[in-house]
Amino acid sequence: MLFLCYPKCTTCQKARAYLDARGIAYDLRDIKLEHPSAEELTEWWRKSGLPLKKFFNTSGLQYKALGLKDRLPAMTEEEQLALLATDGMLVKRPLLIGDGVVLTGFRQAEWDEKLK
Repeated sequence: MLFLCYPKCTTCQKARAYLDARGIAYDLRDIKLEHPSAEELTEWWRKSGLPLKKFFNTSGLQYKALGLKDRLPAMTEEEQLALLATDGMLVKRPLLIGDGVVLTGFRQAEWDEKLK
């Protein structure tokens, strides 16, 4: 599994503790230092079946500073994916990618269901 997080984020810390407590192996990637490429994001988004908006960190400072709430609806999916790839802080975190699973954000009930 690939676990993308921002180490200072408390939600990411909770998700990491969750994985560690269950003995789930993962490769850790700091989303700010090594942000996902547009190709990776495209693959994960398609694999997830989620709306693309679920990959945006809508509560982040960068999202708000760029006025994305109003701009996203007018952007194509390709433009949105390219924008996400420019800054890891725009991406919803943590992200957990594995065989047949793509999880955005940490909601324990959802993780329990998908990782059983």
